[in-house]
Amino acid sequence: MSEAHDNISRHTLSWLLCCNIAVLLPLVDKAAVATLGICGICFVWRIGIYFGRVAKPPRWLVTTLAIAAGSTLLLVSREIGMLNALINLLILGYALKYIEMRERRDILAIVLAGYFLIALAFIDKQGISDALLSLLVCAINTATLLSVYRGQQAWLLQGRQALILMLQSMPLAVALFVILPRLSPLWLVPQSKSATTGLSDQLRIGDITQLTRSQAIAFRVTFDGKPPAAPQLYWRAMVLSDYDGRTWQQAADVRDINWYRPYAIKEALAPPASNSLTYTVIAERSSQRWLFALDRATSNTRTVKNLPDYRLVSLKPVEQQFQYQVRSRLDAALDDPLSASDRRENLAVLNDRNPQTLALAQRLAAQYPNPRQRLTAMMQLFNQQPFYYTLSPPALGQNQLDDFLFSSRQGFCVHYASAFTMLARASGLPARIVAGYQGGIYNASAGYMSVYQYMAHAWSEVWLDGQGWVRYDPTAMIAPERIEQGFDSLFSPEESYLADASFSAIRNSSWFNALRQQFANLDYYWTVWVLGFDEQRQQQLLAKLLGEVTPLRIALFLITVISIVLLVIAWSTGLLRLPSRLSIVDRQFNAVAKASAKMGVKRELAMGPMDFTARLQQHWPQYHQQLQQWNNGYLQLKYQNLATNKLKAITKEFTNKSKEIVKIISRNPPK
Repeated sequence: MSEAHDNISRHTLSWLLCCNIAVLLPLVDKAAVATLGICGICFVWRIGIYFGRVAKPPRWLVTTLAIAAGSTLLLVSREIGMLNALINLLILGYALKYIEMRERRDILAIVLAGYFLIALAFIDKQGISDALLSLLVCAINTATLLSVYRGQQAWLLQGRQALILMLQSMPLAVALFVILPRLSPLWLVPQSKSATTGLSDQLRIGDITQLTRSQAIAFRVTFDGKPPAAPQLYWRAMVLSDYDGRTWQQAADVRDINWYRPYAIKEALAPPASNSLTYTVIAERSSQRWLFALDRATSNTRTVKNLPDYRLVSLKPVEQQFQYQVRSRLDAALDDPLSASDRRENLAVLNDRNPQTLALAQRLAAQYPNPRQRLTAMMQLFNQQPFYYTLSPPALGQNQLDDFLFSSRQGFCVHYASAFTMLARASGLPARIVAGYQGGIYNASAGYMSVYQYMAHAWSEVWLDGQGWVRYDPTAMIAPERIEQGFDSLFSPEESYLADASFSAIRNSSWFNALRQQFANLDYYWTVWVLGFDEQRQQQLLAKLLGEVTPLRIALFLITVISIVLLVIAWSTGLLRLPSRLSIVDRQFNAVAKASAKMGVKRELAMGPMDFTARLQQHWPQYHQQLQQWNNGYLQLKYQNLATNKLKAITKEFTNKSKEIVKIISRNPPK
């Protein structure tokens, strides 16, 4: 048997095997292929050590593997990102320490490293399901630590003790969560390069079509009042004005913006307080800076930047759920002054691409000199010609817009928005594309709206003198039900966001959707009250708990919580004993003793049950047999190890007999 088996019990080794899987499983998506391979080798080797098939590896081999793994991660850190490289380094250190452990102190190092990895996984993913998983893994890690000191206890008992320890620490953790100040981090975590779901910072024809196959949440919104109607729910994310014939992207000055320099919003440009719409948005992780808001939006959230086109961006990439407040004015035009450079940029066309589209625009400009009439004619073009709205449009050639307008005539929102924008530009009207989301599903019971990835949408904005930027959505001419009633009114889940889902029949069932909705509500409340517990909410809660928030009251509150925790621990460990409640058997026995005392026959303090029964038989000899049966039942219940079914029967019989004896004593004077 190996040396590790001599110093560490097999019971602890069993817990370590389970703990290793539990700690590393939530970080699998962060681990590189080489890291997973080394972790697998270490785990298989550890199993071999557990069954005594192989010896522990020599230190020089473990050291060599560590140096080789660290060097490999250093070489690929640019590809996977510095944050992922550091995570992989910690995972490798945990796995290598796992196979070279020899003493109990090595287990302590592994357990402590396990707690660190659990915290790291929770920092990356903080949803309610991730929190529950982290608690479970933490319990397994704690049970592993207990196995070192508690010996060969049953698995369930050890797991129960680990849960008790975690529950005992919960009040103090909650108190510290409520009291500790909400401070900004002293450093910024390097951005991860892991793939995320959602809109990209560039838009190609066909990109949004891919998002229709995702039912992931994009963001959730809570309105301060009644939510707007569906046709008003245009959630602006990006304004795209630069087109190279295949890709739309943001203007160069926006791409090169200094994110950490706040943009000074003029008071005249901000939406007025009257007739405005206020709401709170909780954006899911996107690893992008842009945020979501309705028309003419501004935000006073500290880490949100207001752009001149009434869009909102985060000062740093959104790497976890992010909550911010918005005020919008839906009935006000986006009427920023249009500079000469902005006009040139939003009139730019490629003269060597899409000649048929450019010629059509020129004809429309000549036929309709009035800009409003010209734009109406462009919108009617999509309604009067045989265009089709589809999730599976055919591929397009180099002249994408010509192929779409004059050949295939089948497309999604980006096809129609791109064609309309280019027609407007070529006819002399500044135009741009806006990418975001349209619609939302309102949960009346919980009071919030969910916007999903499959609701991604693109539309156009055209500059009109005296009116500013005006929204035009050619999709409304092809598929008006998409705008007025939502995505599901036009496309079934099976052909869109459930097309690639496993068990799509179950996912589309009513009971599954109801269950998913309940869990979504829990996740929403978790996000609002736990992840969204900012400084403002903290002050409001402390004011409710303490009245006036002063350092003295906070200290007294914390001392009270710590005292309660210590009392609970003292009671659970046996240092503090509270008066125990009598069992039903003892209560019935005492009832008989109390009844006899009232009749003048007292039970002495040192008198046992048999002597007491003998005294009762002496004073009530006519009931000698009943008293003896009562005594026998008491002795059986107190001093014999009875089976469960027999215990219940004798207890019931003893209870009835005790009540009978009480009546006999109370109604018959003693002799």
